Amino acid sequence: MTTATPRTLAEELRTRSDRGLAGLLRARPDLLNPVPGDLTQLATRAGTRASVVRAVERLDTFALQTAEALAVAPDPCPYGTLAALMAGDAGDEAVTAALPGALAALRAQALVWGPDDRLRLVRTARELLAPSPTRPSPTGLGPTVAEATAGMSPGRLQEVLAAVDLPTTHDPVSAVAALTAFFCDRARMAALLDTAPAEAVAVLDKLLWGPPYGAVTDRPAAHLQWLLDRGLLLPAGARNVALPREAALHLRAGRAHRVPEPAPPALAPTTARDPQLVDNAAAGQAFTALATVEELLKEWDLGGPTVLRAGGLSVRDLKRTATALDTTEQLAAFWLELAYAAGLIASDGEADERYAATPAGEEWLQLPDHERWAVLVAAWLPATRTPGVVGTADAKGRALAALGPHLDRSPAPEVRHRVLTLLATLAPGTSVPGPTLLSRLRWERPLRAAAPAAQPPASPAPAAPDGPAGPAPVEDLRSRLAQGALAEAELLGVTGRGALATHGRTLLGTAPAAAEAAPAPEAGAAATPLTPAEATTTAARAAVLLAPLLPEPLDHVLLQADLTAVAPGPLHRPLAEALGILADVESKGGATVYRFTPASVRRALDSGRSAAELQEFLTTHSRTPVPQPLAYLVDDVARRHGQLRVGAATAYVRCDDDAQLAEILADRRAAALRLRRLAPTVLAAQCAPEHLLDGLRAMGYAPAAESAAGDVLVARADSYRTPPRTAPAPVPDGPPPPDRTLLEAAVRAIRAGDLAATAERKPAAAPTGTPAPGALPRTTSAETLATMQAAVLTSSPVWIGYVNADGAASQRVIAPVRVEGGYVTAYDHTSDEVRTYPLHRITGVSELADDAV
Repeated sequence: MTTATPRTLAEELRTRSDRGLAGLLRARPDLLNPVPGDLTQLATRAGTRASVVRAVERLDTFALQTAEALAVAPDPCPYGTLAALMAGDAGDEAVTAALPGALAALRAQALVWGPDDRLRLVRTARELLAPSPTRPSPTGLGPTVAEATAGMSPGRLQEVLAAVDLPTTHDPVSAVAALTAFFCDRARMAALLDTAPAEAVAVLDKLLWGPPYGAVTDRPAAHLQWLLDRGLLLPAGARNVALPREAALHLRAGRAHRVPEPAPPALAPTTARDPQLVDNAAAGQAFTALATVEELLKEWDLGGPTVLRAGGLSVRDLKRTATALDTTEQLAAFWLELAYAAGLIASDGEADERYAATPAGEEWLQLPDHERWAVLVAAWLPATRTPGVVGTADAKGRALAALGPHLDRSPAPEVRHRVLTLLATLAPGTSVPGPTLLSRLRWERPLRAAAPAAQPPASPAPAAPDGPAGPAPVEDLRSRLAQGALAEAELLGVTGRGALATHGRTLLGTAPAAAEAAPAPEAGAAATPLTPAEATTTAARAAVLLAPLLPEPLDHVLLQADLTAVAPGPLHRPLAEALGILADVESKGGATVYRFTPASVRRALDSGRSAAELQEFLTTHSRTPVPQPLAYLVDDVARRHGQLRVGAATAYVRCDDDAQLAEILADRRAAALRLRRLAPTVLAAQCAPEHLLDGLRAMGYAPAAESAAGDVLVARADSYRTPPRTAPAPVPDGPPPPDRTLLEAAVRAIRAGDLAATAERKPAAAPTGTPAPGALPRTTSAETLATMQAAVLTSSPVWIGYVNADGAASQRVIAPVRVEGGYVTAYDHTSDEVRTYPLHRITGVSELADDAV
């Protein structure tokens, strides 16, 4: 039975509804692994350091400030005292209005418990947040009078009392109490400070908002001695002093924080644009993303760079890839990581391991554009690999490589999801500056970087430091992840001109027309990112909305007299591939310009096309007549193509025109090929066929390779693909959030286990049935059987001790239904199901009190 006023956190948890327990487990999923046996176990686990640290780090700024105020308040703390610490003596309507909500959030997460007149911060949270010489508090407050005077001599305490005109006492305890009451008395403290030297007041002002520690010499100045004599500076070490907490609160007008932040920063100023323009801009970016990834796969079509011994891509290969993609190295790292996360590229796993496109990458190239975009976005949303850290140093000072290890940052999906969610709260087409968004994210999850342990500042000087000691603050991980999320969303076409596109809202399950601002998440509640399966589903829905906005592929080009072709838009993939063989890409952009050269035409002929086929291809796919210079170029290269035949002698050259062979033999440039005439139409060479081909082409000829049967060999390179590969799995940031089914089952199990642990037992008739508190009941086999049979007849529940086949002991509350064959069949209140137990595994049985169940 629980009392009206809970004495422990476990007792308070027993008063909560099932919905309240489910809310606790949802907010702190680490408490579910494994499911606690009862509410006492749940309370114990909720107070462990690791769990409390995780919960505190996920509080918003105002909830955290409330917890920090409770950490410096008396324990237990009345609500009025907490309100005074948060709002100050003058009061603050915004703080007063927001405080109940922050306190409710702390209660919901079991960080605070107790009624309003006896609020208690969980002990571990108090230890984390309370100030100490080695761990300053964000409040900037120092030790209490009682803490600072713990090592002070009784005589010195009496001197301090006399200096502030207080009567002396007979013991240190009453002296400390009197001095504490004096510092808490606003009127008497004001009167004392009115008599203080101006220099002394200046020292107090410097210590006021922290750090509250300073150093003094053996012979302090007069104004410092005035403060020391009156206890306004108390010892904190050999030569260090501290401003007592009670005196600091008086100087602060009762406020624990310099600037309470009860409300999140507003998402302002905003810039409104036509939603259609935003959608079009996003669609353009999406198409560019597809073209970039396609270009990457094309670049690695025959096999990519080798894998470093430590994993990843070398700096040189990253630069080479960036040049091929016509982008920066940092953006190239993003595209590489995106393709890797989507499973489009991977390492081949061979002895000389290198990167290449995967079979999935080949399949991706065949998909419609909007489906290809969905694959990329579905991989991006839950990805934990962070390309933004490529090039930075790891813990050992080594540079992190693209596609290498140690790039996972577990908070990335949550931050990415929250950034998109905040953009979705704005009206369609509306954007906000990046710094505004970052300020909002910092308020929702303030940086909780633990300060290194150190002694109080050795030389803040008698006048104390002007501000907090320590290194300058650095940008926190969440801010870097948020900036990366904004940039990546723009690159992928999820946003356009900084505003979330219509299809981008669908990624979050938000209706396209939703324009009203959504409320901020509850304090401490995590923005739940999408799982890979959910991301795939939402990306597919978003792709349907994006499809009409993407440009339609074209089946034609515009041929020009200067031996160029202009593609006024994206081309159908077969046309683009064929044109990429026949011509070289000269420039990219809204329109792609291709240039025809003798080398490019020869490349097309080497791939197996004839001159007639090339002419027909140009005529079919050009909206303009084929220019005469281009037709001449194709015919001229084709006329000379294949006149010379190269085979293996080591190699040979044959040609029907013996005069041309004589010309080659007479050319000094052919000396390295070591040619000799075998017949009027045949030359033999002392080099490999491929070297002979290259040498003759360098001399200006257009030879063709032939097979042993004399047929022309088609020089078509085979694509290189890795074996089937699985995309890298995201690294979760702690346990996954539980679903509704798991929560309901966990709450039932905890309730049932708590019933078994707390149910009142009837006094046992024999000493053997009276177990020690927390121990299993012990009865003989005959007593166990008799009690079970009686319970079947009376349909009454009993309490048993049970040892399973693995030797694990537990206690349970069961309602026996049948006893036969050495087994008892009963309804188990602990597991909420009917189960059968071997009697020989039951250590003992005890009847429950009549009102226990």
